[in-house]
Amino acid sequence: MKVLVVNGSPHLHGCTDRALQEVEKTLHENGVETERIEAGVKDIRGCIGCNFCREHKRCVFNDLVNETAPKFAQADGIVVGTPVYYAGANGQLLSFMDRLFYSTSGTVDKTMKLGAAVVSSRRAGSTSAFDEINKYFTISAMPIVSSTYWNEVHGFTAEDVEDDLEGLQTMRNLGKNMVFMLKAIQAAKATTGIPQQERGSFTSFHTEG
Repeated sequence: MKVLVVNGSPHLHGCTDRALQEVEKTLHENGVETERIEAGVKDIRGCIGCNFCREHKRCVFNDLVNETAPKFAQADGIVVGTPVYYAGANGQLLSFMDRLFYSTSGTVDKTMKLGAAVVSSRRAGSTSAFDEINKYFTISAMPIVSSTYWNEVHGFTAEDVEDDLEGLQTMRNLGKNMVFMLKAIQAAKATTGIPQQERGSFTSFHTEG
């Protein structure tokens, strides 16, 4: 079993990284392989809606998104971490997520891949950023991994996060829950397979005149 861990912070050793480390440690202790993707330090532009990916099966901008796509295809789950800026996720990370999910919509079956959002904030805005990331999963038939509190830590520096004992506890419980769900889905795949998704209907409403 393998999980991608995406750090959306521009600070490689900041609060988001510290939270993700706690999740990674728990996953490793339970036999789950992880690979870290450092999206926050890369130059990533937003989607331009050109639909190049529909024909060529990759994004028109050949950067970290295209590097990550085949890894995403092989992974059993993804953990996405972000700092909170103006009560939202890092815009650079959102550009990465927009393009990764859109450009792989015809090539990567995300059904029953696990998704988990992790957020870090100094004080507030964490739950709205948390919701932002989770929306990528809920539109893709990906079960969301929860914990014993919203998946967040608090602090201004990584050292501050060490004092957020409940936050670190939440990260460990997130890791444990992810392991359980990975095993449960793996067992179900071996017996009944994954649910087949209907894709035939695509409703658009057009106004005449």
